[in-house]
Amino acid sequence: QVQLVESGGGLLQPGGSLRLYCAASGFTLRYYAIAWFRQAPGKEREGISCISSSDGITYYTDSVKGRFTISRDNSKNTVYLQMNSLKPEDTAVYYCAAETYYYCAGHPPYWGQGTQVTVSS
Repeated sequence: QVQLVESGGGLLQPGGSLRLYCAASGFTLRYYAIAWFRQAPGKEREGISCISSSDGITYYTDSVKGRFTISRDNSKNTVYLQMNSLKPEDTAVYYCAAETYYYCAGHPPYWGQGTQVTVSS
C-alpha cells in the first residue's frame, strides 16, 4: 500500500526556516517524481515544487523560487522541502504527492495527509 507521511510543520515567525519531510512506504520512492503542494485557507491547492527521479531535476513555482529547496534521499525513501525566509503568505497545509512517472507530470495520484505550516509574528 502506497503511503506518504509528511512531518516537520509548525508555527514560526516571518524570516524563519523550516524543513518538511515526506516519508514514503509501500513503494520505492527512487523511481518516481515527488511533488510538494500547499493549500492556504480559502485558496485552491497549488503545486510549489517537484523533483524528478532519474536525474533529480527540480521545479519551483515563482513565489518560492530562491527560498525553498526540494531534495531527496532515496536511501531513506524520503523527500525534503527546505523552506527559508518564510513569509506569512506561506501559511498553508503542505502536502507531498507521488507521481507514477519518473518525471513531474503535474497530476500525482498519491497524497499524504498534510502538515500545517503557520508563519506569524
